[in-house]
Amino acid sequence: MTSWPPSPPKSESESERAARLASEKEAKKISDEIDRALEQERQELKKRRPQTKILLLGQSESGKSTMIKNFQLYFCPSSFHAETEAWRAVIHLTLVRLVDYLLPVLSQVNSSGDPNKDYRTLKVRLSPLKQVRLTLERCLGVEATPPSTSTDDPPVLRMEIAPEISVRGGTSWKSFIRRRRGSHSRVSVNPDELDGVRRILDACKNDIVALFASPARSALGPEGVDLHHHARYFVEHAARVADIKYTPTTDDILRARIRTVGVEEYPMTMETAAEKGAEWVFYDVGGQRNQRASWASYFDDVNAMIFLCPMSGFNQRLEEDRSVNRLEDSLKLWELVCRNKLLSSATFILLLNKADLLRAKLRAGIHFSDYVLNYAREEPNTFESVATYIQNKMIEAHRRHSPRKRPLHVHITCAIDTSLMAAVLNSIRDMLLVDILQQTTLL
Repeated sequence: MTSWPPSPPKSESESERAARLASEKEAKKISDEIDRALEQERQELKKRRPQTKILLLGQSESGKSTMIKNFQLYFCPSSFHAETEAWRAVIHLTLVRLVDYLLPVLSQVNSSGDPNKDYRTLKVRLSPLKQVRLTLERCLGVEATPPSTSTDDPPVLRMEIAPEISVRGGTSWKSFIRRRRGSHSRVSVNPDELDGVRRILDACKNDIVALFASPARSALGPEGVDLHHHARYFVEHAARVADIKYTPTTDDILRARIRTVGVEEYPMTMETAAEKGAEWVFYDVGGQRNQRASWASYFDDVNAMIFLCPMSGFNQRLEEDRSVNRLEDSLKLWELVCRNKLLSSATFILLLNKADLLRAKLRAGIHFSDYVLNYAREEPNTFESVATYIQNKMIEAHRRHSPRKRPLHVHITCAIDTSLMAAVLNSIRDMLLVDILQQTTLL
């Protein structure tokens, strides 16, 4: 093989040498351009390799984001654990927002002694948390809500919990975890700021616990103030979460909540043996009514559609429309999805979620038949009977409204129960792999 560039002729003149070098330079330039084009083509081919596309649908708060975290935990564990720092910021912001919400509420329901004495003391001692809130909202790119302000009027009890943490889809809110010096991040974060957040929380830890342990907290329920289950969890673990050495556990991350406004795309490179290296992409679309119009553009060319129905919503109303029952809305939404012809070739998976909350409500004496009139009063008010009723209604709606006959895979789930979810996710994974192989004629 002739080496490049070739050896110069022995009798080469200066002008010939200059011409040769110019020619070799031009040849090298062309060769490099060809190499770059070939590499670009290889990268494009890599990008275009088949992906498993999964669409998650359901109401707001149906558990879609928690389901994605479960998939990531079991099939992309290194990616899941790499985001621990981002979730710690979400959890800290959740805690601070709860403090900001509960301070005036608890002062109003406190009926013993001077109702405002403890409130004024704790308000002063917890005032540094205002800066913590502002810092974390900026770091996460959260849509900020104004903190509570002092007035001469007594605080007004609010039916809702503290404003949820909301981010816009596609804003890469987790990017701030790349905050090591010298890294490139779309979010401007000073590493010392997050360390300062943890120091302030640790200094306020005892006062945060004292606030959450207030005797007045027992009066929140009778006054109509309801803390969601994820909020109650962090209230009960406030001392651990506010500690300067705190690192979120898997359970903490699964219970942490952040609302996506719009559509969020979650690409995952599978790490488990059966499909190692395969690309799975999850699309989490906003579940609120005003966001559902954007769903249809994501229906085409998906391998599977996972619909989450929160069974525990039978006695709740939609946040957007207090006249609409959540379970009824979920059933109507399911019927619309089943009818859609763009999803006719997709694998349909129905997850009847939040089984733990449904069981707890029924055990507490809340009667399903009081809210779902088609459920006969003589039927047992038990989890098994109610879950079977909901499952049969959803299966019948799928049979009646589907444009063609197709299988439906149904699972009763609790997204924060890791042992249950392990079995469910493995079943879904195996079923999707078989479907993909059939579609590519490999099976």
